[in-house]
Amino acid sequence: MIKTLKYILLGFYFGFVLIKSEAVSWYRIVEMFHFQSFHLFGVIGSAVVTGIVSIFLIKRLYLTTLDDEVVDLTPKPIRFKANFFGGILFGLGWSLVGACTAPLFIHFGAGSYIIVVAIAAAILGTFVYGTIKHKLPH
Repeated sequence: MIKTLKYILLGFYFGFVLIKSEAVSWYRIVEMFHFQSFHLFGVIGSAVVTGIVSIFLIKRLYLTTLDDEVVDLTPKPIRFKANFFGGILFGLGWSLVGACTAPLFIHFGAGSYIIVVAIAAAILGTFVYGTIKHKLPH
């Protein structure tokens, strides 16, 4: 129970940081897609750098998960078609809705209840993907 509470509190903190940094602002997202502002490119770039440093430290210090399991950092095979078409679908959804997956729930938590439509569409899309997954290029 206490472990779950830590993750919930971390999620609230993550949402708070995203709201305060305006990373979930529809206007900031539109500015990014129109190349009118560096703001979100900076946020995303800092996340990439943080990920690179984190992976380096995990490998260098042989860090484990909270359950003392080895972190699996095996590279995944490059799947051009899957990444290309999946990226296009993700980008289209992101630009149309103005939010990717985590910010959908952050918007809901901040009181933008119309985002339920986008959350329902994302969940439906997940089920559709699960249904036709075997027919897609992987």
